[in-house]
Order: sequence, then C-alpha cells, then structure tokens
Amino acid sequence: MLKLLPWKFFVKHAARNYGVLDPASLLARVRRFAQPSEVQEPIELLRAGIIFHARGLVNSKAIQHNLDWVWPYWVERQFNPRNLSFIPRAFSFSHVNLTHRNWTAVGLPELPVFPIIDPRGLITPLHDGWSLDFWVVTDGGKRLLPSKLEDDEVRQRLIVRPDLRVETRCERDGMTLEMAAQVVPVPDAAPALRAEVTARAGDAGWLVLAVRPYNPEGVQFIDHIKLDASGKAFIVNHRTRVEMNETAEALRMAHYAEGDVVLDLHRSREEREVACSVGLATAAALFRLEAGDARELTVHVPLGPALADLARPPQASTGLTWAKATENLAALNIPDPQMSFLYDAAVRTLILLSTDELVPGPYTYRRFWFRDACLMMHPLLAIGLADRAVRVLKEFPARQTRGGYFSSQEGEWDSNGQVLWIAARVAAMTGRNLGAALEHALDRGVDWLARKRVSGRNAPPGTAGLLPAGFSAEHLGPNDYYYWDDYWAEAGLRAMAGYWRRRGNQNLAEKAGALAAAFRESIGASMAAIPAARAKGAVPAAPSRRLDAGAIGSMVADYPLQTYPPGDPKMIHTADYLLESSFHRGGFFQEMIHSGINAYLTLDLAQTYLRAGDPRFAGLIRNVAGLASPTGQWPEAIHPNTLGGCMGDGQHGWAAAEWVMMMRHCFVREEEYEPRLVIGSGILPEWLEGGGELSFGPTPTSWGEVSVGISGGCLRVDARWRGEAPRMEMAVPGFRSEPRIEAGKSYRLERP
Repeated sequence: MLKLLPWKFFVKHAARNYGVLDPASLLARVRRFAQPSEVQEPIELLRAGIIFHARGLVNSKAIQHNLDWVWPYWVERQFNPRNLSFIPRAFSFSHVNLTHRNWTAVGLPELPVFPIIDPRGLITPLHDGWSLDFWVVTDGGKRLLPSKLEDDEVRQRLIVRPDLRVETRCERDGMTLEMAAQVVPVPDAAPALRAEVTARAGDAGWLVLAVRPYNPEGVQFIDHIKLDASGKAFIVNHRTRVEMNETAEALRMAHYAEGDVVLDLHRSREEREVACSVGLATAAALFRLEAGDARELTVHVPLGPALADLARPPQASTGLTWAKATENLAALNIPDPQMSFLYDAAVRTLILLSTDELVPGPYTYRRFWFRDACLMMHPLLAIGLADRAVRVLKEFPARQTRGGYFSSQEGEWDSNGQVLWIAARVAAMTGRNLGAALEHALDRGVDWLARKRVSGRNAPPGTAGLLPAGFSAEHLGPNDYYYWDDYWAEAGLRAMAGYWRRRGNQNLAEKAGALAAAFRESIGASMAAIPAARAKGAVPAAPSRRLDAGAIGSMVADYPLQTYPPGDPKMIHTADYLLESSFHRGGFFQEMIHSGINAYLTLDLAQTYLRAGDPRFAGLIRNVAGLASPTGQWPEAIHPNTLGGCMGDGQHGWAAAEWVMMMRHCFVREEEYEPRLVIGSGILPEWLEGGGELSFGPTPTSWGEVSVGISGGCLRVDARWRGEAPRMEMAVPGFRSEPRIEAGKSYRLERP
C-alpha cells in the first residue's frame, strides 16, 4: 500500500513550501552522470557514510569553539591555520579526519580485538571508543603534550619480535615521554591492553594519565568517570576499567561546562567522580616527577567489554604467541632493513585481520567485503597460512543469496568472479578438494553470472554480454559497465573450470569454461568497438569512458588474473598511460573518491611491469616503501601533501597483502601462460651488492612448496613437489637467464 502513495509529489510539494531544492529532481539530475543501473545508490555505503558524517557533525559542534582543549594529532594539525594540513571549515558539512588517517593496531594472533595507536601515541583500547593519552607538565608551566608536537620531536616504531608492540618517544624542552602499547594475555581473564610509560623532566612536575573523549576519528562520548574504591582504577561509562599499577598522587576531573581537565591541572580541588550530560567528561591521574628522575607507570585496560560486543565471541584460546604464529611462515631475507621490516609488519597485519572473519582494517573498515577478503586470502596462502584461508573460504556460502550472488552489498558485481578465482587458488595452492557444500555454492555462483549478463537485445552499445552497470569498489566513477567486474568473472570461471576438470566433473567444467569463453568474447567485442582515438591502444574503465584514472580497474586483467600473456600491448599501454597521467610523488594517485596516493594500486602496476620484464617495476616498489608510515603501515589513500591518510582505514589490509605478494613475486612467480615458475625476476640490484645472502620461503605454489636462495653468487631452488615438477625459469635482472632450471641444483649468476 505504501508503495502506491505519490511520494515524489509529496516531497516536491514540501520542498516548494519550505523554499528548498526538490531532492527528487536533484537526485534525478545526479543520476544522469551514471549509466542506468538496478542499484542507484549503495545502501551499505550510504549507511556507513551517515554514521561517519554523524561523527563529523558532532566534531563540528565540539571542536572548533573548544580549541583550548588538547585534541588528537589530526585535529591539532587540521584546525591549525599555520599547518599544511589545515582545512577551512566554512562550508564543510562535517569535520572529519581527512589529513592524518593513520593508526596502528596491536593484538594477539587469535584475538579479533584491535586496540589502535595514533602517530602521537594516543591509545584507543576499544573499537570506536574513547582514548588514553599521556602528558608531562612541570611546576613551572612547561608542557609536553604529544598531539601538539612537531614531527622532529616524536619517534614512533612498530616492534614485531617477540611480540607486537608500538613504541612512541616524545621529547621537548628537557622533557621526555616514552610509551609502549601492546595486548597481553591475562591468566583466567580476558586479555588486556597494556601501556608502559616512562617520563623524565629537568624540572619537577607530573606524569599525567588522561582519559579522553575522542579517538582518531573524532569525538567519542564519555558520560561518566569514577575512581574505584582501590584508588588505582578509573571506571569509564560504568563499564570499562583503566587500571594503574600504583595510586596517583593527585586526581583531576572535569565536565564539559568546566572545559578540558588540562586547563586546570594545578588546582587543589580533587574529584573522584564526574558526570557529563554532553558526553565530554575528562579525567587525569597525576604522578609526581622529581627533577631529573624517571617515573614509570603501567596501565592495563581489560578487553572483556570489547569481546562482549562481538557478534561472534572467539572460541579459540588466546594463548598463541606471535613467535609461534609466525615461526613456520615464508620468511624474507634481504639486506634492506626497511623493506624486510615492511614485510614482517604486513604479515602480522594479515594475521591480525584474519583472526575471525577477514576484514580489511582494524577500525574504519572493520567489516567484511568479498573483494578485500579474496585479495587478502591470496597472500595468506602464499606465506603458509592455508588453514586460515580455508576457514574464511568455508564461510562464504553463508553469505550467498538464494539466487547465487555472493553479496557484500548490492550494486557491486565483482564478488562472484572473485570468489570463484580465490576458491580455485585455494585448491591449487593447497592440493585440497573444496568439498561438496562449497562446490555446490560455487556452481550456483556460476549460474548467477550466466543470468546476470546484459542481454544483447536491450544492451547499450558495447555492453552486450557484460555484467550490468554498477558502482565499483575501486571507485572508478559513477555507475557504469566496468571491465573490472567482467575480468573477474572471466578469470574466476576459467579458474573453476580448470578445478572441476581436474576433479573429473566434466559437466561443471564445460559449463564454467563455456561461460568464461563467452565473457572473454564479450569483453573483446566491447573493446574492439571503442574508437581507436578514444582507447589509444589502452583499456578504459568502461566501454563509454575516456581514458582516465579509472582505467586502473582494467589492470586487474594482468595482475593478478593473468588474462593476457606477460607484456600484452594493451595492458602495457594502459599502465604507461596511468604512469604518465595519474602519478604523484612516485605513486598512483586515484583522482576519484580516494583523492590520494594508493599504495596497493601502485604495487599492482609494479606487478604488471614485473611480468613484462620491464625494469620500471623496481622504482615503484621503492616508492611504495618510502610512503609507509614509521610503523610500517599504509592507509588506504595517502594525502599528496601531508603524506598522512586521507581515506579509509589507517592500516589497510589490502595494502599489506600486496606488499607481501610483491616481495614473494620478486623471488618466485607463477605464470599461467606457458605454465611455469619464474625465479628471481624481481631481485633488486641493491640486494645483490656486497654478496650477502638472500632468500624467500618456503612458499606454496600450484605445484608444491618452494624456497629460493641466493648465496655466493649462486641461485638455488629447493622444493617439495606434490606431483610432476613444473618448468622453472631463472630470470634475475641484469644476469643471464636460464630457461630451464631444476630444484636442488645451484646456478651461478653470470652477466650476459
């Protein structure tokens, strides 16, 4: 009945009465920029955007007229007119972090809870929660407030052995503050976030533990803070304990009307409890600092409340240590400490984000998407975490609709191809069968792709046989018939046809193979219809599009899908176009939505050049390494001026995944055309200087497990094949190639 009501008339009439634009007419105009699509606006993204900007509206009310507070690092910079990060606020709908979306998660290998630390040591123990900060203030009025320090006054690093820990050191005017944060197991209790702090000052003063009503996204409400009866723990919002290893010598608390607690730390009045109707309560525990002496403090925040909030509380024990979790994984040994550290950090990011359902980030993107999951499962396989990848894969059928659609959100049509592709990769790299239940779901996924294709009778020019217009996760522009979706479909079908063929199921193999061929023919016909003056020998994002930054989506045909042979002209022309038109500071700059430098897409282009034997791949690797944060992380997109995060999660799992795959492919790469393993084709020349040892492995491949090492000027491959040995080619840049080498033998690297 409700659908029969003339809603557009009511909306238009109300808009006219209130003197505002008619939203229905405006929306119709906006939709003309896109191709007609069955899903006009992504509901999930709209919902996420509403939540995100609701926080931004709170920020706009709380921050700009309270700039005498101590705010997070990003606010201190983004609201400072003297700083490069400054953003004017006059017509901003909401105030959100667009310049320094950087943070680093800590945790345990079996714990799906990720406390995050920002670039100045601000700790957010619970997901989307309030934070803890540490300060030094002296009796003479000097203050060391980390969020207000300049870059040269702060050093931060990620420690990966033996445990995962973020260390931050701040220094100014004779004051120093050293902070270390990690998650630790607690016997017979929930794990806890532990912060160890050491402070020093040339003058007498105080080490301050401050409870803050915000996090790296902005305001997060604190309605109530109370000191418990022991005098050694704050209880925040009647729920979460902040436990101190000793009793503070002084306490300060404030509600919103009184301002930030930092404004009156030296007053004599003490409180043990504060309530704030606005939700901006603050509290500080003060520990006496004697001139020249160090003062140490340990703080624990039990993570039980975070575990209680999970939809699926963890079933496994949290007793697995980081040393045990990583001891048998593929190891990288190169004489480049930075790149080696980035690899170790990326491996731990993948482990953290796959403890339960696989998510692409610890905070903003802590939710499931098939696309990110499939591309993060690939390096899990490559480093030896097949059981994790298989566990994630087995949960896919539960996310499939009755019609066979593997749905992250309506309007994205890449997921079915991605699921088919990664399922086939799991089977190939593990040598396992997928099982009847999963195979049935995959067969239904094939049928969905067959039904979803655009009918030739009603198709706009160049779209017959392609998937429908939709919005793209790679943010390629308005709704369109993106080749990104079709390349995934073709490759997934092709891969599953091979799997079913090896399993002896000819019917399913023929069905998937025939549909793959049909997609390939439709893609070819569509591209052939694009005027040469518009395509310029490259592949645009969609049939009707000019070449622009969105063409990055079409590069998926080369890597990782290997739809074409290495060095295919249209792929190289597309990569060259992007390199010339869409690069900034050595990285791919995605103009649409991201509006930032994208680390993982830059690495994808490096993979294309690596396949083609083009030495430009090396420079892209070095550039991406240079864009990493001090803790070895990449946000989804990097601000071209501040070099801080400007979109997405501050620790992006997909970026970590591509760094792992890049390092692996420098040593061993699987080629689908003329099936073979290519060994050493990405070894950087500087790694060979000095004659030290290099190695990578063991890493699973479609033929078995492989380790590659270079020592004493000789290359050697050790392998455990599951069946017949593959052809292996040695192709170290700058040295004579060997078209056929064997495992277990050493081959001297000789100049041509």
